[in-house]
Amino acid sequence: ATSSFPTLHNQSDSAKSSSRNRNFFFFNPLSLPDLQNLVPKMSLRKPQIPRLLLQNVSCMRNAQQILRHVNVSLHDGGALVLTGTNGSGKSTFLRMLAGFSKPSAGEILWNGHDITQSGIFQQYKLQLNWISLKDAIKERFTVLDNVQWFELLENKIGKAQPALELMGLGRLVKEKSRMLSMGQRKRLQLARLLAIDRPIWLLDEPSVALDDEGVRLLEYIIAEHRKKGGIVIVATHLPIEIEDAMILRLPPRFPRKMTLIDMLDRADIS
Repeated sequence: ATSSFPTLHNQSDSAKSSSRNRNFFFFNPLSLPDLQNLVPKMSLRKPQIPRLLLQNVSCMRNAQQILRHVNVSLHDGGALVLTGTNGSGKSTFLRMLAGFSKPSAGEILWNGHDITQSGIFQQYKLQLNWISLKDAIKERFTVLDNVQWFELLENKIGKAQPALELMGLGRLVKEKSRMLSMGQRKRLQLARLLAIDRPIWLLDEPSVALDDEGVRLLEYIIAEHRKKGGIVIVATHLPIEIEDAMILRLPPRFPRKMTLIDMLDRADIS
């Protein structure tokens, strides 16, 4: 029988080894040292990173419990990976961490304060950078404009170009975003993530549509963000190498035998 409780542990050595064996192909001729030289241009200051703490957190969706009594403590440079089948609640968990929904029990604490308190939430949401399957890319904007527009909203200017270079989109900055492939759109999302430079990253399936090179770049920017003290929480069903990450496995969620009509009506089953 499948347990209804998620399991939490560190990434296994075997998973790390198999991930490292993937070939490393670059879309552009930049070598790894060249990439490292770009990073300081996007990191003008080291952000002050608070601790993120989950205390006995339970979570409901559609009146069904998907998490029960979860305890996680993320310090500066911490990482948490959520895994599970489609419909197990990974995106729901991220939405709860983003403050879009409240836990059914327990507390989520940022810097020692409950994020559900309105005054605290207004400060907390400014710490978050979110990537989801809805990319929020403006089709009529150029690639560069799509990043610079968010820079203007954040009052952070000058990081768009190096971020796009790092993600292999430097030659496409004047192209309209509607011309991009799915993989290039994902790279554009990641470039925007770098340019905005907030301390807590919530990443929902960030490697979907990326090729091998794109996955390695994703792993690289996650590692660099953590070196600066950033916190990363990733929901994924694909292998991503994140060193020393805690892993929270969400069990399959089928409380009763489902008919074909039930499944066709469920957007979270594929």
